[in-house]
Amino acid sequence: MSASTPVCSLHRGSTALLVSLPHCGTEIPNELRARLVPRAQALEDTDWHLSELYAFVRELGASLLVPRYSRYVIDLNRPPDDTPMYASANNTGLCPERFFSGDALYQQGQAPDAAEVAHRCDLYWHPYHDALLDELTRLKNVHGHALLLDGHSIKSELPWLFEGRLPDLNLGTVDGASCEPSLRAALARVLQSQPDFTHVVDGRFKGGYMVRRYGQPRARVHAVQLEMCWSCYMSEAPPFLLDRQRASRLVPVLRSLVQRLLDWHPAND
Repeated sequence: MSASTPVCSLHRGSTALLVSLPHCGTEIPNELRARLVPRAQALEDTDWHLSELYAFVRELGASLLVPRYSRYVIDLNRPPDDTPMYASANNTGLCPERFFSGDALYQQGQAPDAAEVAHRCDLYWHPYHDALLDELTRLKNVHGHALLLDGHSIKSELPWLFEGRLPDLNLGTVDGASCEPSLRAALARVLQSQPDFTHVVDGRFKGGYMVRRYGQPRARVHAVQLEMCWSCYMSEAPPFLLDRQRASRLVPVLRSLVQRLLDWHPAND
């Protein structure tokens, strides 16, 4: 069963797993688009092509939540009070004012004030999180537990955000706090068993707001984040085209991770 709202679309699956892709939206309201610098029209900080890469999760019985709007409108993976996710590091914020390069996103004097940020939360952030929480609650009621896979992608080198080059696949569990240790270990084994992509567990990207907020193992909700480098499956330069040859190597790894999530059960389940 699928449902759509002005903010997102939700495919309801038959298993305990929800896959959320909070940064793959590409719409920007016209009145906001006019306030951004011309460079922003290319939407360069989008998590490109994730809806296509994760399309297989429907056939495996997982739920899939996808937003309509760009992270330039609001970042759905940030807390509503805009507390920085990574202390002492550069962050782009709830309603970003900078590109991932650190350059200004808005024309001079056009950045949102506090009232506008609050309004965007009401319009976009809360409806997405309401849909996410409702689906996790439904899955937990049906299956006795719920699983959240928070899917992301990013350019492999972004000096303003991190030093050097990221590993290809970055699994985050908030240092083990967002899921049971056995699930973290099971997913790590999947990454270790494949030869094509470098990987790390709880490295630079330990997990954003969603896994920190919803990953509550004691409440039988287990959450993990997967941050992938664009170089695994696409061109890292405009127009950011999908490389189907590279993607054909990546999707089986994603499928193995999702299958491991589906095969896993909490202790004393």
